[in-house]
Amino acid sequence: MNFFRSRLSIGNFIGQRCRQVPETWSHRGMCNKPQEVKAEPLPAVPEPAPRAGFRLPGYRPSNMDKKILLWSGRFKTADQIPELVSFEMIDAARNKVRVKACYVMMATTIGACLVMVLMGKRAAGRHESLTGQNMERKAKWKEELQKAQ
Repeated sequence: MNFFRSRLSIGNFIGQRCRQVPETWSHRGMCNKPQEVKAEPLPAVPEPAPRAGFRLPGYRPSNMDKKILLWSGRFKTADQIPELVSFEMIDAARNKVRVKACYVMMATTIGACLVMVLMGKRAAGRHESLTGQNMERKAKWKEELQKAQ
């Protein structure tokens, strides 16, 4: 209790006055802009259709899109792919192939890391190190420089 009394007295001494809680929220000592009242928006004008009415809904897949549709498992053979395919089907097939490619890259990275670890252990067993190879190379360069002089 004494702690709160001391805080209040110090606050009054410095010049702050005790306020009620709702007042402190609206008077924080910062620059407050008056809230602007927005006018009612104009009535919405109907927008034109996003695509022309004479076009058929669909997409004519390219050769790469056909390969993607096959790789994703949508169709068994290229003959089964229709002439027009929906955008959603192409997008889903691309996403599936993208995920498969990521899995392949992750597996390849992990495999390459394991191969590098095995190669490093074999080199350590033969007492080979990068430091030793670097020192041999510099000694060889030094000998060639002395022969040239």
